[in-house]
Amino acid sequence: MSEESEEIYEVHLKDVFEGPMDLLIHLIKKNEVDIYDIPIALITDQYLQYIDWMKSMNIDIAGDFLLMAATLTHIKSKMLLPIDENGAEDEDDPRMEITRPLLEYLQMKSAAARLSERDILGDKTFSRILDRKDLPIDNEDRVIKVGLFELMDAFQKLLEKIPASRGIDFTTDKISVKEKINQLVDIFEKKGSVTFDQLFDENATKSELVVTFLAILEMVKLALIGIIQNVQTGVIRLFYL
Repeated sequence: MSEESEEIYEVHLKDVFEGPMDLLIHLIKKNEVDIYDIPIALITDQYLQYIDWMKSMNIDIAGDFLLMAATLTHIKSKMLLPIDENGAEDEDDPRMEITRPLLEYLQMKSAAARLSERDILGDKTFSRILDRKDLPIDNEDRVIKVGLFELMDAFQKLLEKIPASRGIDFTTDKISVKEKINQLVDIFEKKGSVTFDQLFDENATKSELVVTFLAILEMVKLALIGIIQNVQTGVIRLFYL
């Protein structure tokens, strides 16, 4: 048994993937709700489900994810309190505690996106986004960049097709994440790009699917691959950078 397979593999998200604000934005978009009228109970429950799911996948969760969970739970509890009819009419909605920072974060992301399109020389160079001609798509296709949580949603759908009897075992003497990355590199070198589903064997166990997913996350961290989604079809495609 290899040294890596003897230990539980863990993916660290900090400073690479999206943070708790991005998860909230993802949930707001997914549920198609107004940022000024967030159904806090629903969003809180779904947020906690994502946290539990990431923990079960051995995806390292930074403290800010847990802090956000505590904040949402606190707001949810305040929303359950009876309304004080004698209170001030203009008293803040408890949800504004999260709505305000969300709006500020969206503004910052918008500014950062504009900066990322600029070619700035120097030690702190902003990398430009790929030209459309560099992407593995047809000219008529409309695509968006895929984030961690969209990828997680797609992977959860794959897992749902696997019988519950085939549980997840991270410590079996199977292929390691490092070995799976090498396999995926070979695939991308030969094909250039593949759809997300094509990387997963339909006859694989949950453990084998998880190893493949963790390998994909590591390749994103290493800037080896990019991920886009066709707006019309919803198909997620990964391509070699």
